[in-house]
Amino acid sequence: MNVFRLIGDMSHLAAIIILLIKIWRSRSCSGISGKSQLLFTAVFTCRYLDLFTNFVSIYNTTMKIFFLASSYATIYLIFMKFKATYNRNHDTFRFELLIVVSVILALLINHEFSATEILWTFSIYLEAVAILPQLFMITKTGEAESITSHYLFALGSYRGLYILNWIYRYYVEGHLDWIAVLSGIVQTGLYCDFFYLYITRVMKGKNLTLPA
Repeated sequence: MNVFRLIGDMSHLAAIIILLIKIWRSRSCSGISGKSQLLFTAVFTCRYLDLFTNFVSIYNTTMKIFFLASSYATIYLIFMKFKATYNRNHDTFRFELLIVVSVILALLINHEFSATEILWTFSIYLEAVAILPQLFMITKTGEAESITSHYLFALGSYRGLYILNWIYRYYVEGHLDWIAVLSGIVQTGLYCDFFYLYITRVMKGKNLTLPA
């Protein structure tokens, strides 16, 4: 495993831990898009169906279990334990469209027309746009708490680091997966405006607020 993938994984882990700590300590899921979390749960579920049939390493298995368990735990906290704090009226993005488009793309553009491969490809396409409901929610409210901003920055950094991982693998191993690469570029691009606001506002101790 190269350093870019390892740091990317750590950034992804940090994002999820930040989110869970934010919800648990504040006893509130205010400002968090339940729809984005549902999409991420679908991503991990479809991607890690091989958890008990395809062993790669202890590290790989541990990461899969963590991502699955944490995503379902987040759904439980948002829609059950702290559902009274969920800003449903602000979380209005039509996420069904993202699912439909991802399904169509997975059926049309994949490496192999088999159930497991199509589900894996679907998870790659869906992950690229799963953050859209959260970003849309921020545009509706006009701001985000600092800790929510830290979560989004860590999540966006994870995908940016994975792009470096793919570049490294191409030059060192000759491996290139265009489906994953292009989806990752799209996903990273969605964060560009947020990264700018994070650096210019949140890192200076201010809440992330959108320009009027």
